Amino acid sequence: MAELTPKPVIWMGDSLEVLRDFPPLVQDEIGYAVYRAQMGSKHVSAKPLKGHGAGVLEVLSDHRGDTFRAVYTVRFARTVYVLHAFQKKSTRGIATPARELDLVKARLKLAEDLHRKREKQ
Repeated sequence: MAELTPKPVIWMGDSLEVLRDFPPLVQDEIGYAVYRAQMGSKHVSAKPLKGHGAGVLEVLSDHRGDTFRAVYTVRFARTVYVLHAFQKKSTRGIATPARELDLVKARLKLAEDLHRKREKQ
């Protein structure tokens, strides 16, 4: 069941600044996906990010031959954490580059630590 009020969003690292550099249509699609997460539901193009466990989702947005991605987590009951936003530039297949996955993993750990601290307050 969907929430009545949106959960707050915490943008990890430079994810918001990177998203703001994306084309406007991509910003709208990713922004709407994050809003759906805030409301307790899931955007049609949000898919689990393999290898990161439950509650870590990736949204892909294609625009004029380029692919843009955002990764967020809904693991925490009261907050959505946007972990990373990037343009996929790999020329080999659809796999997410290892450096991007490493950054997601590091920011997920930071989000977990931040969430624990916020819960203690």
